[in-house]
Amino acid sequence: MGLNEKPLSTLHEKASYDLDDFEVPVGREEAWRFTPLSRLRGLHDGKAEVTGQVLTQAYTPAGVSAEWVGREDSRIGRAYVPADRVSAQAYNAFEKALVVTVPKEAVLTEPVRVEVRGGGIDGASYGHIVVVVEPLAEAIVVLEHQGSAVYASNVEFLVGDGATLRVVSLQDWQDDAVHVSHHHAQLAKDATFRSFVVTLGGDLVRLSPSVSYTGPGGDADLAGVYFVDAGQHLEHRLLVDHSTPNCKSNVDYRGALQGEGAHAVWIGDVIIRVEAEGTDTYELNRNLILTDGARADSVPNLEILTGEVAGAGHASTSGRLDDEHIFYLQARGIPFDEARRLVIRGFLGQLIEKIQIEEIRDRVMSAVEAELAR
Repeated sequence: MGLNEKPLSTLHEKASYDLDDFEVPVGREEAWRFTPLSRLRGLHDGKAEVTGQVLTQAYTPAGVSAEWVGREDSRIGRAYVPADRVSAQAYNAFEKALVVTVPKEAVLTEPVRVEVRGGGIDGASYGHIVVVVEPLAEAIVVLEHQGSAVYASNVEFLVGDGATLRVVSLQDWQDDAVHVSHHHAQLAKDATFRSFVVTLGGDLVRLSPSVSYTGPGGDADLAGVYFVDAGQHLEHRLLVDHSTPNCKSNVDYRGALQGEGAHAVWIGDVIIRVEAEGTDTYELNRNLILTDGARADSVPNLEILTGEVAGAGHASTSGRLDDEHIFYLQARGIPFDEARRLVIRGFLGQLIEKIQIEEIRDRVMSAVEAELAR
C-alpha cells in the first residue's frame, strides 16, 4: 500500500506500510526533536542488524487462541498503518506475527499474558502482535517486557462491537535496553478500551499508544505511570483520532523523575474531525521533578475541526514537590524522607490503583518503592 495522507489535520498527516515513504530522521522533525537518535542503535536508519535475541511467548486461558502467522495473514495491518520510519521498519522486518483471538461473547476470568524477553543488545529485533477481541467479549491482556534488547514493534488491538478490552503494558527492561513501539487500538461500535502503561526500565523507551474509532459509542481510557532515573530517556507519544460521532476518550499520565540527565517526554495529541460530532475528550499529564538535573517535556495538543462537541480539554503540569504537603506531614511527626515517599506514592498510586490485576498492581507499587529508596 502507498502513502496515506490526512489533509484535514495538521497532526500525524503521514501513514504508510512502505519504508521508503519515510525519510531517515535527523532530529529536527517535530516527531523526533525530543528523541536522542544516537541512542536508538540504528533502529531509525536501517543500520541495526537483525541479529537480536528476543523471545515472545503467549499464555492464554481456555478458549483463547494464540497463533504465529506469516505476514500475508489478512489480520496483520488491518487496524494500524505505520506512522513513522521506525514503525515502518518494524512492520517490514518481522518474520512471524503473534495473533491472539478472544472469541465472540467470551468473558475471560483470567488474563492473557504475552511476555517479551530480550537476551542482549547485540543486534536488533522486530515484532508484531495482533489482539482480536470479537463482539461482546471481555478480556484483559498483560504485555510484559523484560531483559536486554534493541527492539521495535507494532501492536494492534481490534475491539469488536460491544466488546471490552483492558490492557496492561509493563516496560521493565534492564538499564541498557532500547525499545520503540506503537500500540494502536481500533474500537468498533460501543466498544470499550482501557489501557494502562507502566514504564520503569530501559536506557531509551519510546512508546506511542493510539486510538481510532470505526463506530459510535466507543470509549477509550489511556492511563500511564513512569519513573525516570539518571540518564534514562522515557518517551510517551499518544494520539486519539476522533473520526466518528459520539465517542469518548480520557488520557491521564503521571511521572516522577530523579537524577542527572533523567528525561521524560509526553506528547498528547487529540484530533476531533469534522464528522466526529458529540465527542467527549480530556487529556492530562503531570510530572514530579524530584532532583536537579532532571527534565520533563510535556506537550498537549488538541485539534478541533467541528463546533459540535460534548466536551474537550487538556492540561499539563511539571514541577517540584509541594512544600505545603511535606510540611503538613512533618508537622505530624513524620520525618522528611518518609513524608517525601508518602507524597510521591500518593501521586502515582492514584493511577496505579486502577490496575485490576492485584499481582501486577502490587508489583508496580513495589517497583516504585524501590525507586524511591535509591
